[in-house]
Amino acid sequence: MTNNSYNSDVQVPQKKWYKTPWGIALIILLFLILVSLSTFGFYVYSLIQKIKSGDTSLEQAWQTAMLEPGPYEMANSSSSWTGATNPKITIVEFADFNCPFCRNSYQTIREISFKYKDSVKFIFRHYPVIQDNSLSLALASECANEQGKFWPMHDALFQSSNPGENIDKIISNIGLNVNQFNNCLQTQKYLNKIKLDFLDAQKTAITGTPTWFINGHKIAGEIPREQFFQLIKTLTSPKL
Repeated sequence: MTNNSYNSDVQVPQKKWYKTPWGIALIILLFLILVSLSTFGFYVYSLIQKIKSGDTSLEQAWQTAMLEPGPYEMANSSSSWTGATNPKITIVEFADFNCPFCRNSYQTIREISFKYKDSVKFIFRHYPVIQDNSLSLALASECANEQGKFWPMHDALFQSSNPGENIDKIISNIGLNVNQFNNCLQTQKYLNKIKLDFLDAQKTAITGTPTWFINGHKIAGEIPREQFFQLIKTLTSPKL
């Protein structure tokens, strides 16, 4: 008589994790990341060697590096932008309308956007983390954008010392359709768009505002006006 029973203690051999489809995909992904970091690291190393040899200064090296794509691709086709369609320099700012340092910087950015409109593209993205109403202000700017008034709203919010309390006056001054604006704001119509900005910011370990990405290079904090203009002037110079 044939015995069809089996020993339950016998262990079925398991396939090694690195031989599974997800394991192979993970290895390929890690390899691509390593290659990317190695390439960028080699470029930075070469700049350091030039500095040590006296071929270039630290400031020149950093400005030259910014002409090369940095490790972060933060441009977003759905975000509000101004400036050049085929830019030499792309500036992405993550900001909060309640942020005092963003308020200090907004005028500089607007000046740069006008003066270098043929070579600089400025993209605004949201990171509403300062106060409880920061999200509401971000939503207000997107509702204004729906009516083609993002930049007037952007400027007015930063010009106000207390934008949350002055929002009714602001929407009147910039000529928005009040009913359309209020409906947009109450339904949080553009919440998912702002969430996307927030999640993209967190992926790059942004801890505060403003945070800038200039040609893919991350700079945290307020950049003094003179230094910002000098950087843009250098990067747009025909000599580079």
